[in-house]
Amino acid sequence: MRDEQFIRGDVPMTKSEVRAVSISKLELKPDSVLYDVGAGTGSVSIEASRFLTGGRVYAIERKAEAISLIRANKDKFRADCLEIVEGAAPEAMTGLEAPTHVFIGGTSGSMEAVLALVLQKNPKARIVMNVIALESLGAVLTWLKKHSVTAEIVQVQVSKGRLAGDCHLMLGQNPVYVVSFGGEGGTVFE
Repeated sequence: MRDEQFIRGDVPMTKSEVRAVSISKLELKPDSVLYDVGAGTGSVSIEASRFLTGGRVYAIERKAEAISLIRANKDKFRADCLEIVEGAAPEAMTGLEAPTHVFIGGTSGSMEAVLALVLQKNPKARIVMNVIALESLGAVLTWLKKHSVTAEIVQVQVSKGRLAGDCHLMLGQNPVYVVSFGGEGGTVFE
């Protein structure tokens, strides 16, 4: 889906090309139960919901502006299998059904607690995390090593063309690290 299709504000959004890679790495099935942690505008939730003919998406978000945008995008795209969960993760996730898949776009520093709760609910959950800051990547790598998890890490670097006079120039976006692990045939946490 093109980024321009989403209702936007000042809330960060996972861009189209990165979203495509992240959703691919989730390996969703029609009946998946997906948590989108730090859902922002809801772009991942909305696009993933199109694959879930018999599943559910829980968009977990704590910021009021973001929640309003998720609601607006949910209505615009008629994402009926999307439920908005207001609050900070992991506390807001405690009463939810167990996920089969989890996308983590942001945890506001509570990554370890979010992963602990997810893996307590379903040790076979497929997890995909997007990180931009090197400090966040370092924290993810430390967690993976501590738990003896082998993950696939892909760096996505996107440049988009823009017109400057008669010429087209490429404008680079932030590189994003897409970290994926678990799921069928992956690490099982006990």
